[in-house]
Amino acid sequence: MTRHRRFDLIAFDWDGTLFDSTALIVRSLQDACRDIGVEVPDAARAAYVIGLGLRDALEYAVPGLPSERYAELAASYRRHYLGSQHELSLFTGTIEMLRALKARQHLLAVATGKTRRGLDDVLRMTELRGLFDASRTADETVSKPHPLMLQELMAECGIAPERTLMVGDTTHDLQLAVNAGASAVGVSFGAHDHEAFAPFEPLFIAHSTRELHDWLITNA
Repeated sequence: MTRHRRFDLIAFDWDGTLFDSTALIVRSLQDACRDIGVEVPDAARAAYVIGLGLRDALEYAVPGLPSERYAELAASYRRHYLGSQHELSLFTGTIEMLRALKARQHLLAVATGKTRRGLDDVLRMTELRGLFDASRTADETVSKPHPLMLQELMAECGIAPERTLMVGDTTHDLQLAVNAGASAVGVSFGAHDHEAFAPFEPLFIAHSTRELHDWLITNA
């Protein structure tokens, strides 16, 4: 018997939640800093910015650079990341989870700090385009944790905040949900330490895609 749905719209972060890209993002940012001769952030600082729009991420990771140097840093970061992006993959079980949620008639969305071009490229690569009903990227709206990204997705899908669930691996994702009046679930296998999630009161913290799958099917 199909269980009653608590949420009509489930919005997922991309990097570190569905896509196993955290280590490459950190390494690419550190290598880009080395390329242009600026202080290299440690892994924790580099990982913290995942989920933000690129300019916001760079300003946090390497504060105080002249504006034109951020453009230089961004270009170097993109070169490193795109040069190895083909090595990345979805977390095991992601496609099966998304298909199971679609079978329960959930609307699915992506809310990501990636650019539109970056998201579209990876959706084509992983053959996921048809599974998502909507998506927003950081270059076409306001970066997380401002609520606008999720508010736009809810408006496009015609779903109220109380019927919306945000799933993500960072405090930026969980703060986004709080700011938009939606509920949230955290995953511990991405960029941020899940012990930092408590102030945002996520409904659940999943320690694997399998755990996330099972919780969503039972409780979402």
